[in-house]
Amino acid sequence: MKLADKSCTDFVEVLASKAATPGGGGASAITGAIGMALGGMVCNLTIGKKKFAQYDEKVKGILKRAYELQSELLKMVDADAECFLPLSKAYGMPKDTEQQKKLKEETLEKCLKEACAVPVSIVKQAYEAIKLHEALVDNCSQLAISDVGVGVQCLRAAIIGAQLNVIININSIKDEEYVKKVKADTEPLVEEGIKIADEVYEKVVSALSK
Repeated sequence: MKLADKSCTDFVEVLASKAATPGGGGASAITGAIGMALGGMVCNLTIGKKKFAQYDEKVKGILKRAYELQSELLKMVDADAECFLPLSKAYGMPKDTEQQKKLKEETLEKCLKEACAVPVSIVKQAYEAIKLHEALVDNCSQLAISDVGVGVQCLRAAIIGAQLNVIININSIKDEEYVKKVKADTEPLVEEGIKIADEVYEKVVSALSK
């Protein structure tokens, strides 16, 4: 059974166990999916209501992409686990001879890059999902605006968690050009994503305080 198909109880229990997967990457992905799902729920509570008719077309566009991102983030739960297992095996390869050492180094480099690709993808998806919440917060039913705040906080945690998994992988990668590119692709998104998430959260708090 795929990790993403487990019940909430089963997923949390296996996450808490000694099992190699899921770990922080899978937890980040599912947290991001939950965050985006909350944004989708707010869209569905806004669309079709006469009071918010002016927002309909924009919110429909947000909802379409929200469903896609929710699905993509859920896929990353299992993708992260699938990439970790070969990496775990690579760490256990023998290195008694020079030939074995060389093979182990090459295998580790390959597996580390494959493992790193998943959290990089989660960072990018979480960033886009945060941007959707930024667009939603001023164009949704005020009755559900607290859920925009909860959703964007889930995504804030997801983007930071994914970046931690990027960092732990690139710390062991020797290809400097690859590491440089990964940092350039993710660090600005994480920084801006956190900033936007905090701004959206403040807007939600302000709206709830009126």
